[in-house]
Amino acid sequence: MHALKARVENGRYVIDEPAELPEGAEVELMIVKGAMSAEERAELLEAIEEAEQDIEAARVVDEAEVWARLQAIS
Repeated sequence: MHALKARVENGRYVIDEPAELPEGAEVELMIVKGAMSAEERAELLEAIEEAEQDIEAARVVDEAEVWARLQAIS
């Protein structure tokens, strides 16, 4: 995942970063209304990257297994 920061000029989104995607690739923009600081956004992106690494390394537990474990301890 890669986050981009854009601004609106004359009704158009302007992104001042080089594209690391193939020509014609579609991207989805999400409007952020300043709810997160730059530090919070960086922490969130780091957590997402860690989660993606956990998934790729199969360090995850299925939801059904989580519920089974919770029921076993109650």
